[in-house]
Amino acid sequence: MVGMPYDLLANPLGAVRLTFQKAVDSGHSGAATLDGRDWGAADLFRQFLFDDGGLSQVPILNAASVRTIPPNSLVRFRGMIQDMLGNEFYVGAYKDGGRWRTNKFTDVSQVPMDLSSDKRVWERRLLYCAPVPWLNSWTEPSSEVLLNRCASSTSPQTEKRQRDDDETIDHMDMEVLDHVFQGSPPAKKIRGGHPSPSSHSHECMAEGTCSSTSMVPDFESSSLPCLVKIYDSAEDDLKLNDIFEFIGVLTFDPEATAADKGDSDELENGFCEEESVHLPPSKVPRLHCLEHRKLGVHDFLSISPVMEPKPNQVKEIRETLLGHLTAVLGNDGLAAEFMLLHFLSKVHARVDTLAVGKLSLNLTCFNKENTSVFGNSLNLAVKNLLPITHSIPLSVDYLNTSTLAPRKDYETNRLMSGVLQLAEGSHLTIDETHIQAGTLTSVGVENTRLLKNVMELQKVEYDFKYYKMEMTTDVQLLVLSEGKSNIFPADIVLPLRPSSVGSTEMLDSEALKAWRWYLASLRSLPHTIEPQMQKVVEDDMVAARQANRTLGSQDFSRWLTMGRLMSLSFGETCLSLEHWQMVKELERLRMERLQ
Repeated sequence: MVGMPYDLLANPLGAVRLTFQKAVDSGHSGAATLDGRDWGAADLFRQFLFDDGGLSQVPILNAASVRTIPPNSLVRFRGMIQDMLGNEFYVGAYKDGGRWRTNKFTDVSQVPMDLSSDKRVWERRLLYCAPVPWLNSWTEPSSEVLLNRCASSTSPQTEKRQRDDDETIDHMDMEVLDHVFQGSPPAKKIRGGHPSPSSHSHECMAEGTCSSTSMVPDFESSSLPCLVKIYDSAEDDLKLNDIFEFIGVLTFDPEATAADKGDSDELENGFCEEESVHLPPSKVPRLHCLEHRKLGVHDFLSISPVMEPKPNQVKEIRETLLGHLTAVLGNDGLAAEFMLLHFLSKVHARVDTLAVGKLSLNLTCFNKENTSVFGNSLNLAVKNLLPITHSIPLSVDYLNTSTLAPRKDYETNRLMSGVLQLAEGSHLTIDETHIQAGTLTSVGVENTRLLKNVMELQKVEYDFKYYKMEMTTDVQLLVLSEGKSNIFPADIVLPLRPSSVGSTEMLDSEALKAWRWYLASLRSLPHTIEPQMQKVVEDDMVAARQANRTLGSQDFSRWLTMGRLMSLSFGETCLSLEHWQMVKELERLRMERLQ
């Protein structure tokens, strides 16, 4: 098969402009092309990335690689949408003499534009994306080979070189492109997850209330943000706090200064980023997105076992993981069972104010002495098993001084990130053993309320100064405390009863991979209750209510959640009588402990 005249990795803009020229010259699609609609470039890159296996060749953009990857080459960036900056208009197409050219997927025009030339103004969306907060280091994919390949096979290409390349487009190039399109199967459109409606993003667009994050990091740090420019995508495809992998053209010049690219130059070239975007190109790279896909927790497993969640395999992994958790918790098997259910929990539905599926856990009988033993080993275990984890050593000073909720800064017109701006699937451990006597300020009271709302409602209030907006979240919460927490009412309260010192043994890497796969895969399985089991569950709940009048709807909802999680822990998607009996036994043992 004849190859493309442009290297899609090293010179993606050449391929973009080639497909644009072909579409314009074809006549019948030229009008749509000049309106900014995709002219075939997206399908070309999707075929290369997903059908032809090119995705693994695309270098990963991060703080370590940003100075190595040549500008204007193809990269992929994994990050959380931390802020939505609205839309910007730009000159997407213009006439250079008698020939149409395009500026799509770039910041600067390929040639100087005559102010009198014919132009087409198009629109694109701006997203400020940052590395996923509290993402553990073991999730990072290895990019060393990709960087070496990129550095050895490509060299930095200037705009002048690309202009020269574009001038060589001739009939041979068109024939090659025809061969690529006609001789290849239809490209598969890869989309991660389903579109999620976001009232927040729509309101931000209308009122202009969203902009960039709290500060522009230094490139010497390990955190690299990115300004992602989105083309040809529905607004509800992306929403705040979602994690995406963006694949597109990198434009970045670490040596650039404000004087190098003044407003007059931007206007002359037909580009003017929204005035509220004060993110210098020398500090924050631009990524012009050709393709994006939503990521889930399972996408952060570096190497996951290739298997389906079959009951026999799942049961074996469950037993070994339960044994590990039991050892970590000082040989407390009951606590390990509840910890396993807690790890598998997620919000799978919302009914009024109730977040269905959450299972927060409060382990009690911790103090400063045993926290240093069991708390540390438990935190290490959580960090080794789950991709996104954070621990808060809660104290009066922490509550009085921390910024937990994101807030709008109207002086910079930016959304300042907070501790609770977390991606879906994050795990948060709150250690109450650090709390001593003290006085909470108004900030401390507000922070306490915010944490309580996350635990009870799975919602975070964003502070826009003149009003507050609730954003839904999905965070697993674990509380370590001496007695039952009076601040955070967890779904499950369980006293820890260790009989030995928490395990600190070295873990087998293959076992870790299996456990990570188990927790990431099973929590997303569907679940149902057959009519026959529904009758059994209802009868048991009626009998329990008659025996104990203090039981209410929250208790029964918790039991159903535990039944669902118990089934999933065995890789089964339908509640069985055996698993329901196991749930009732766990609750009986827990209540005995509480007494």
